[in-house]
Amino acid sequence: MLVHQILKSKGDTSVITVTPGTSVTEAAQILAERRIGGVIVSTDGRRAEGILSERDIVRSLALRGAVCLNESVDQMMTRNPVCCTKSETADSVLQRMTNGRFRHMPVVEDEELVGIVTIGDVVKARLEELSMEKDALEGMIMGH
Repeated sequence: MLVHQILKSKGDTSVITVTPGTSVTEAAQILAERRIGGVIVSTDGRRAEGILSERDIVRSLALRGAVCLNESVDQMMTRNPVCCTKSETADSVLQRMTNGRFRHMPVVEDEELVGIVTIGDVVKARLEELSMEKDALEGMIMGH
């Protein structure tokens, strides 16, 4: 399965972005309201300059306390996030996410943001693919 198929199955391909000067508190509110785990940080909404996840916020809170909530996201974000393209395989993306220990990956084409996939999206797609393969093999064995 390819990333473009995962994006298509998600339906909503919009990517939630915030500008670098957005406060961490405001970003946390967006994460909570949208029920998402990460936002892309982008000056123009087209290029992924960074990514801020729930984990980033929790780690900073634990290390530095509530003062970090008043900072801007560009002080806490992961810069130059690992990205993928729509033509990459689910297995390749899953491997990179697992190795890098992150759960959100921007999808870019010609350096422009076209979507985002989560580890949950990729695992779901892979499980669906395995289920179809299992059904096909059972059909072959049973002579259907």
